[in-house]
Amino acid sequence: MVLLNSDETRWPKLFIVAGLILLGTGLLWGLLGGLQYLIPGFLKPGLSFEKIRPLHVSSVVFWIIFGAMGAVLSYLQQYLGTQIRLQALLKIQFLVFSLSAISILISYCFGIFGGREYWEFNPWLALPIVFGWILFLIIFIISIGSFKKQPVYVWMWLTGIAFFLFTFLESYLWIFPYFRNNVVNDMTIQWKSNGSMVGSWNMLIYGSSIFLMEKISGNKSYGHSAIAFALYFTGLFNLMFNWGHHIYTLPTHNYIKHISYIISMTELILIGRIIYQWRSSLNLARKHFHHAAYMFLAASEVWIFLSLFLAILMSIPGINVYTHGTHLTVAHTMGATIGINTFILLAIASDIHQDHYDPTQRDRKVLSIAFWTINVALFIFWISLIIAGIIKARWQMSVDRIPFNSMMLHLRPMFILFFIAGLGLMAGFMVIIYPLIKHLLRQSGKTIVSR
Repeated sequence: MVLLNSDETRWPKLFIVAGLILLGTGLLWGLLGGLQYLIPGFLKPGLSFEKIRPLHVSSVVFWIIFGAMGAVLSYLQQYLGTQIRLQALLKIQFLVFSLSAISILISYCFGIFGGREYWEFNPWLALPIVFGWILFLIIFIISIGSFKKQPVYVWMWLTGIAFFLFTFLESYLWIFPYFRNNVVNDMTIQWKSNGSMVGSWNMLIYGSSIFLMEKISGNKSYGHSAIAFALYFTGLFNLMFNWGHHIYTLPTHNYIKHISYIISMTELILIGRIIYQWRSSLNLARKHFHHAAYMFLAASEVWIFLSLFLAILMSIPGINVYTHGTHLTVAHTMGATIGINTFILLAIASDIHQDHYDPTQRDRKVLSIAFWTINVALFIFWISLIIAGIIKARWQMSVDRIPFNSMMLHLRPMFILFFIAGLGLMAGFMVIIYPLIKHLLRQSGKTIVSR
C-alpha cells in the first residue's frame, strides 16, 4: 500500500468531493421533504413533494455511487502503488457522471420525469450513466492487469462494477412492451434489479472497507483470509438472490422467496464480524492516529447490528405483509444507507483526507461532537420511523380503518420527532462534510491549477 502525491490522486478525490456535495444536497432535500409532512402545501407551487422526494433519493443514491467510485479508484492506486492507467478516460468518466447527476437533478426541478423507482428521470438520461460505468469497468480492468492471486477486495470491486452495470441495464427492461405490459413481471424485475443493485454497490463499499482495515492495522492478511472470501461469496450470492424478500407480496414462485429469506441477511453478519474482529486487534495508538476513520467504522458495526435486527424481522413473510410500504421500510433503508454505507464511505473519505493532512486537536474535538450528534439524531430518527411504521401497518391491515387523514394526524408527533432529528443529522453531517470538501479540493486544486 503506497501513498501517492496529490497530483496522482486528484481525480479519485474529486469523485469523493462530488459525492460529499451530493450528500449535503440530499440532506437538504430530505429536510424540506420532512417539513412538507408537517406543513401541507409548503413550497408546493415550485417544489412539491413529488419533486422533493426524487431530488432527495437521487442525490443520496448518487452520493453512494460517487463515494464508492472515489473509494475504489483511490484505494486501487494505493494498492498498485502507481497512478491509474487511462487518465484521459478517468477524466471523461468524472465529467460524464457529474454532468449526468446535475442534469437529472435539474430535470426534477422542472418536473421532467419518466423513469421508475430510484431512477425517476427520463430514460434517455440513463445512457450517459451506462457509458460512464463502462469506462469505469475498462479503467479498472486495464489498471489491474492480472487477476491472479489478488486479495478479496479486488474481486469485490470487479464484481460490484460488473454487476452494477448488469442490474442498472436490467432496471430499464420496462421500456420494452414485452416486460411493461405484464404488471407482475414488470414489478418483479424492477424490485429485483434495485435489490441487486444495492448488493452491487455494497460490494464496492465493503471491499474498500476491508482495504481500509488492512491499511489501519498494518496487517495484510485480511484481504486473503477465509472469512473475507466467505463475505465475498456470500455477498455475491446475496446480490443475485436476496432481492426475493422485496417481492413477498407478489404472486411469484415461492422457492425464490424461501431462498431469499434464508440468505438475505448473512452478508451483514459477516461484515459485522470482520469489523468486530478487526477492532479487537487494534492497539490504542492506531485507533488514535486513524481517529475519524476508526470512529465511523466502529459506528457502522453498531448500525449493522440494528439494521440486521430490523431486516430479519421484515424478512419474515407474516410480518412483511404488514410492514411493506410503511415507514418501517424507510427506517430500514435509512439505517442501512446512513448508518452503514454513509459511515463506511465517510471513514474512507476521512482516511484519504488524512493521508495529506494531519488534523489538529481542535479538529478532533469538533469531529467527535459532530459524530455523536449524528449517531444520537440517527437513532431518534430511526425509532420515530419504526413507531410511525407500526401505526401505519396496523391501520392498513385493520378491518375497520379510520380515514387516511385521521391516521396521518396520529403520525404527526412522529413526523415532528423525525424532523427535529433530521435537523440534528444535517447539522452534524455539515460540520464533517465541509472541512472534508475544503481540504480535498485544496489538495486536488493545487495540481489542477498548476497544469
